[in-house]
Amino acid sequence: MFSRTVLLSCKRAPQACLLRGLATEASAVSAAPEVVHVDAALSKKTARPNLHTGIILNRSPIITRTPTAFEKAYYAYQARIHRALHNPFPYEFYFKQGSPLESRFNIEERRRERKAFGAPFGVQTGETSEAEKLAEATMRDEEEAMPRIHEADTHSDFKHLNRRGQRNLYLLLQKQENGAAVWRFPQESVEKGELLHHAATRGLEVECGNNMDTWIVSRNPIGVFHPPSPVDVDGAEKNAVFFYKAHIMAGQVRPNRTRAQDFAWLTKGEIKTRVDPDYWLGIKDMLSDF
Repeated sequence: MFSRTVLLSCKRAPQACLLRGLATEASAVSAAPEVVHVDAALSKKTARPNLHTGIILNRSPIITRTPTAFEKAYYAYQARIHRALHNPFPYEFYFKQGSPLESRFNIEERRRERKAFGAPFGVQTGETSEAEKLAEATMRDEEEAMPRIHEADTHSDFKHLNRRGQRNLYLLLQKQENGAAVWRFPQESVEKGELLHHAATRGLEVECGNNMDTWIVSRNPIGVFHPPSPVDVDGAEKNAVFFYKAHIMAGQVRPNRTRAQDFAWLTKGEIKTRVDPDYWLGIKDMLSDF
């Protein structure tokens, strides 16, 4: 029931009364409390994943790669041009005449001439002095360069750090997961309040021992991997592995037998044949192709 005052005001200004009535109805609707279901609120809450750190421990190439036939021809051509145009070296200023050092330099110079231009360049004429004979004997006894194919390659020794000297090698550990043997990079869980790079350093020592001289390149991870695992209602991953890159300077791995049964130094192509497809897709872009 409207009061008499309201009715009189409606007779005098009907449009204002109509607007006031609509405004009262809209405010009443907007003032109604919103019903929020508990299940919907819980579904919006995301679960925090379990954090882990992994170490991609790298042994860099220790010898230069074998040049191609075109590269060999190019370098030989440049060497011949260089020797043909260079000024004669004033060895009389640096070496005493008739000394063993002068004889050694002359022998090496003839070798370089013979290598650059072939015979008859670099062929000695005349008698060989005693100093030159002594220098040649000394040079034959010197240690030869490291072979391009190491003994570890011929015997398939995957634990030797000198294998595949022209390639980058990476450390993998063999572990047990769900009753099966799998190959993984060294990995460790991150404790509460611990920095990621601190966890990476600790995990490398826990799983591989302290018999190595290693260097972690940066405090920032080079990649992240989400292992396939059961997901909750919102689809959030339950595990995340942040990978850090490190180099080995000296020493060798001594794996913790309670956490790893075996280890191997592998190239990128060899890693692909040992790990499962999901793991390979997650880490392949972090490795060098050479």
